[in-house]
Amino acid sequence: MKEKTYRRVMTIAGSDPSGGAGVQADIKTISACGCYATSAIVAVVDENTIGVTGVHPVPPSFVAGQIRSILDDVGTDTVKIGMLHSSELIRTVRQTLDRYPEIRDIVLDPVMVATSGDPLLEADAVATIKEVLIPRSRVITPNIPEAELLLDRKISNQSELPDIARRLSDLGASVFLKAGHMSDEVLTDIFYNAETGTMLRLESPLLHTRNTHGTGCTLSSAIASYLAKGNSLDDSAYLAKEYITAAITAGSEYIIGKGHGPVHHFHPFWH
Repeated sequence: MKEKTYRRVMTIAGSDPSGGAGVQADIKTISACGCYATSAIVAVVDENTIGVTGVHPVPPSFVAGQIRSILDDVGTDTVKIGMLHSSELIRTVRQTLDRYPEIRDIVLDPVMVATSGDPLLEADAVATIKEVLIPRSRVITPNIPEAELLLDRKISNQSELPDIARRLSDLGASVFLKAGHMSDEVLTDIFYNAETGTMLRLESPLLHTRNTHGTGCTLSSAIASYLAKGNSLDDSAYLAKEYITAAITAGSEYIIGKGHGPVHHFHPFWH
């Protein structure tokens, strides 16, 4: 009898006790996209749909231990990286992953600001992400505020996004630039494939909903999942865009919490 194997995705991120973002959202997304999820938790975050109250970091050496335990046993096909709150942790994650050069498909969501507007990482960590982690990643998935921090410039309209995506790719990775912070009725995310020099414009209507908590975590985990299943970069970006659009649309029908509720990660399976 032939043994089956899973397509595996490891998420390295902080927790969200409300279940809409962080490791919890990653595991839901990876599972919904048909892959097996493993996780290395970098921080226990005190938050809910209203905001972030506190962040309790896991020591970097212990994070490294979690990563090694997963990769030395279960292994992984892709890695998704979320919130890394300090320069020390960023360097530790990079050094640990460098022990596994065969792992090329790394999707980095450069989480810097929560949906509520709360900062999630130390100030000097932005420079370390640029210098240390982006060059080790295959894809980065910044939103508009994160792109502004990475490039140290303001972005005022959607027409700038293709050029912004190209500039971000100079940091060392392909770029899925999210347009969700724009006010246009039709939002156009940009995926710039740095490996081919091509660009996808991925449109979706602006949906007026407060349930947008964890959209970045969900999108990046979906990209990682589709890469793990053997899709190309462009196809993974396209499929992830379809998944997150449907998850936001389905999630808009529900009420969870008093603030920014989650998307519906399992929209293909139940309502």
